Amino acid sequence: MRRGDIWWAELGKAAGRRPVVLLSRNEAYTVRELVTVAPITTRIRKIPVEVPLGKEDGLPKKCVANLDTITTIPKRCLDEKIEHLSPLKLKAINDAIRFALCLGK
Repeated sequence: MRRGDIWWAELGKAAGRRPVVLLSRNEAYTVRELVTVAPITTRIRKIPVEVPLGKEDGLPKKCVANLDTITTIPKRCLDEKIEHLSPLKLKAINDAIRFALCLGK
């Protein structure tokens, strides 16, 4: 597990099983039971907190990582690695986090 991986996660009744992008620092995966993720959704609104994803990222159709819905989940909810994001997509994730949390450039 490492930052920028896309995994299938079981997020409970409200969100179900869906892909997520891992956001925690790499060192956290070996010592922490909880990890920070961004859920991936097919609801695309084309806003700055969304990062477009699709087949090139190992996903079956067009979707987005929504950085307005960053959440922390138990690591045991992650059950299958899908893909690792390219450096360009990971930069877009970082930019969307900065926008979502009003951190500036």
